[in-house]
Amino acid sequence: MQKQAFQMELSETSSALEEIEKSKEDVFKVIGQLMIKVSKDKVKEELENKKKLLETRMDALDKQEESLTEQVGKLREEVMGSMKKK
Repeated sequence: MQKQAFQMELSETSSALEEIEKSKEDVFKVIGQLMIKVSKDKVKEELENKKKLLETRMDALDKQEESLTEQVGKLREEVMGSMKKK
């Protein structure tokens, strides 16, 4: 579930970066219940940093998932082996 949430957030961030690149007009940022005009470069930098952070988190989750899958496989082999001995 956590991985899906990060994937969704990463997708939204990538889409926002694409839209900023296309935009020739001012950019607004939602803060709480306000929309504030901010520099396009500042928003772009923030989104790029957020994207890097999300990608790092996704990599960590992928490694965790691989490790857990490997552990489950080993445990499955142990259980199957002990069942065959009986």
